[in-house]
Amino acid sequence: MDTHSVDLARLIALVAEEVMAARSRAGQRCACHSVDEDCCPNRLQPMIDAGAARLGLNAPSGVPQGVAGLIDHTLLKPDATKAEIEQLCKEAAEFRFATVCVNPVWVSLAASRLRGTSVSVCSVVGFPLGATTPDVKRFETCRAIFDGAREVDMVINVGALKSGDLRTVERDIDAVAAPCRDAGVTSKVIIEAALLTDEEKVTACTLAKAAGADFVKTSTGFGPGGATVADVALMRRVVGDDMGVKAAGGVRDLEGLKAMVAAGASRVGASAGVKIVRQSRGETVTASEGKY
Repeated sequence: MDTHSVDLARLIALVAEEVMAARSRAGQRCACHSVDEDCCPNRLQPMIDAGAARLGLNAPSGVPQGVAGLIDHTLLKPDATKAEIEQLCKEAAEFRFATVCVNPVWVSLAASRLRGTSVSVCSVVGFPLGATTPDVKRFETCRAIFDGAREVDMVINVGALKSGDLRTVERDIDAVAAPCRDAGVTSKVIIEAALLTDEEKVTACTLAKAAGADFVKTSTGFGPGGATVADVALMRRVVGDDMGVKAAGGVRDLEGLKAMVAAGASRVGASAGVKIVRQSRGETVTASEGKY
């Protein structure tokens, strides 16, 4: 058996193991479950209410504490202007979000505006379709890092995954995860969960873990659906405590953020970050405040 066959056999074995484990857990309550209501109990809500950040899940150093430290303050719309990006950065510095998440063309600007703050710059690769080749994704990653990105969110090759081409998907992820690792940059793998079956979600998360990525992420925000509590919980079960889980797409208020964190998210991507932080402080906000 050649090396490629051994690698593929390893991937298939990993995926099969995770799928069977997920199936065996279906309908079961967690070992820590102590109540009869929906699984799991919201053990983290009191901590979130008190302003605590979730710890120990590969969060980059320097991420601020509190609700804001869970949020990637995001503006990825194609018609975003320079003034809007600058405002995004100003808000991020003021509220001390974990990162600003911007398209690659804005990374250099965001990095210059946030220099000297605790806020990092996150960019996207293969966004939003994931349908570019691994060498292109590698170049995008290296350029984003060169321009100042400290976190990179890449979209997987969804078509290859749904075709059962596991080797291509792992290579696709590794094309981003490897240069991130070499540069000390955090890598996140967007699986676009709304396009996948539960078994495909398990497979995608397993491949991301095998490729050495730091996070798995639910959605681009441009697909047919965003983050759901069920998807976040499934992804957390698959990756365990060794990786981060980012919920993105449709998290519009504090209650939504709490639900995602309770399900297992260690980071949330949101365009309504300012609104969420102000809600966490008990301030009155308008429906559109702080939203891009």
